[in-house]
Amino acid sequence: MAVPGRGMAVPWRSGMAVLTSTDTHKPRKEGGTSLRASTAVTIGVGATAAVAMAACLQAAGDDPAGTLLSLSVPSQYKSLIQAAGSTCPAITPNLLAALLTQESNFNPKARSQVGAEGIAQFMPSTWEAHGIDGNGDGKRDVWDPADAIPSAAGYLCGIAKEVDDVPGNKQSNMLAAYNAGSGSVRKYGGIPPYKETQNYVQSIEALAKQPSGGKSATGDQGVTALNAAYEMLGTPYSWGGGNANGPSTGICCSPMGRSGANITGFDCSGLTLYAYAKAGIFLPRTAAQQYAASEPIKPEDALPGDLVFYGKTASGIHHVGLYIGGGYMLNAPRPGTKVRIDPLDTMTDLYALARPTPQQNQEI
Repeated sequence: MAVPGRGMAVPWRSGMAVLTSTDTHKPRKEGGTSLRASTAVTIGVGATAAVAMAACLQAAGDDPAGTLLSLSVPSQYKSLIQAAGSTCPAITPNLLAALLTQESNFNPKARSQVGAEGIAQFMPSTWEAHGIDGNGDGKRDVWDPADAIPSAAGYLCGIAKEVDDVPGNKQSNMLAAYNAGSGSVRKYGGIPPYKETQNYVQSIEALAKQPSGGKSATGDQGVTALNAAYEMLGTPYSWGGGNANGPSTGICCSPMGRSGANITGFDCSGLTLYAYAKAGIFLPRTAAQQYAASEPIKPEDALPGDLVFYGKTASGIHHVGLYIGGGYMLNAPRPGTKVRIDPLDTMTDLYALARPTPQQNQEI
């Protein structure tokens, strides 16, 4: 089935489905809560299905307060972020908004599994020490963004001073301290060797660098990216492989110890980076960074070429693919495989679908 105005898939030919699209794109935003795997097989009902044969299915302005991010910032928080983001030279409104996007996606009622609370995800002990009465109503309320947002800014400014003499990038160290604590940053002389913290810093910095007033990829760009990826079907998986120019040798080593140093091909994010470069959109290198550089969308709004992300949290995203339609994606799955088509529920931690936002800085 094809969506009117979105084009139709043509039959599978020589391993490549050629799509066409008429752009009627309107960017949308959806929270970053984890999607259940059972949802995956129904995502895309009514969207363009690029593949229909079962045999093929074996092989994601001027007003500073109004331009904080190319991703939408809820209107009720813009003035708070603009004011709090100027608390000290170490932070900016854009950086603060990116942090809040990463922490809670602007959900003032968010509560993590480890007990972090509110829009800025303060642990109770940290809130007790650093929470302020931002709106002057006589109480400090972690659940009130008017208190939590300026508290987050003040806390960032404080830890920036605590890690100011630590080697490396000062902004990265500050963000790492917000996630893992100043003591850990000082102990390791920079960003700690924790994968969660490393992804956290990368994701926020990628999001903060997005151009003001940016728009998500158009339908035509998504189709262009998907067709470029189709041309790579059968290309070997290579850990760390792939760039804007195509397949490349990778690096050592994957979490399971597999090296891509002698394999010319793609890993998951290398494939999506290449595909969108063909559409004129330059994505960051890792899956978590690519999520930060994209606009989450509702499953029912998914279009061919949208990115499909897997992970338990935004900073813990570990896999990305390109949405085809009908509950399927095109991806580079893992070491020992090749670029192929898989159902969206091939992994149980489907996190979100998102549409890339064009970047000013090309990262290849």
